[in-house]
Amino acid sequence: MREFQGSLRGEGLRIAIVVSRFNSAITERLLKGAVERLLQGGVKREDIDVYWVPGSFELPQTVRRLIKSGKYDGLIPLGCLIRGETPHFEFLARAVTAELARLSLEGTPLVFGLLTVDTPEQGLARSGLKSHKGAEAAESLLELIDLLRQI
Repeated sequence: MREFQGSLRGEGLRIAIVVSRFNSAITERLLKGAVERLLQGGVKREDIDVYWVPGSFELPQTVRRLIKSGKYDGLIPLGCLIRGETPHFEFLARAVTAELARLSLEGTPLVFGLLTVDTPEQGLARSGLKSHKGAEAAESLLELIDLLRQI
């Protein structure tokens, strides 16, 4: 039996992070955690490009364009959708999630960094107060890139 597992080493990798400005109190924290984890893994700061988009709805189209550019070894979309009083949250969460999932099959390693929470407090908790989904996304990306290169 042979087993394969990706490492958390990022030396020589070029990474793009796409960040939603909407709910920036949370997404800026997600970005900070992702960048810190990439740097810990050996990715050079100059090999990390950050693209700011207006909201989470714009994440997939920007990710798609970055995949087509062929400039990056991996991509991390970061956003935060907070449930409101209307069904808008469900429509956005479903659409963005489905499109990011589809894009993940297009070749360039891509991880899921979109928070879908009920309250701003939950978003803050997941962006560093209790756990750090930005750092976790970066760690997952490093592992995924290495694993896919072994196939």
